[in-house]
Amino acid sequence: MTEHRHASTRPTASGPWVIDTRDIGRRAGSSRPFVRSVPAAGVGLLGVIAVPEAGEVELDLLVESVVEGVLVSGTAFAKVEGECARCLEPIADEVEVRITELYAWPDSTTDETTDEDEVSRIENDLIDLEPVVRDAIVLALPQAPLCEPDCKGLCSECGGRWAELGPDHGHETIDPRWAALQERLSDDNNEEK
Repeated sequence: MTEHRHASTRPTASGPWVIDTRDIGRRAGSSRPFVRSVPAAGVGLLGVIAVPEAGEVELDLLVESVVEGVLVSGTAFAKVEGECARCLEPIADEVEVRITELYAWPDSTTDETTDEDEVSRIENDLIDLEPVVRDAIVLALPQAPLCEPDCKGLCSECGGRWAELGPDHGHETIDPRWAALQERLSDDNNEEK
């Protein structure tokens, strides 16, 4: 029944995101820590805020064999970079997410009674952590990151950052409907002098 599932996304035993469950065994209660730094360029909201090109995600997880599969729990931490949604200034921040995910054994009751997208699966004794960690980080990041909670953004007239412009910054604008009258009054004032 599970042979057709995830055929194109099978993890390889050598990948940095992959856990080989044979190291833990199937006896419920057996566990081991999984602490690792994994390359994660592009994890996040691309073009908004994400792990930088040479960035990594720090995984501090406990991998525990349970009756229906393997329970992975712990944290994932990464430094992220992006730009402020209001003023476009660069942002450097950190994100830490809590991970708790059950990976079902093939042919277990959980595997047979759940849809493919409801529970992660163990395939060929391997667990691929990347999709779960990637999703958790993306959901934890702000869709509109700000450099400061009260960032005022950019001046709509000159494009300057309000944080750098003085409090008396402004632009005199004349309604185009009154521009001809303004010119006429300016001409009259110049003639009087």
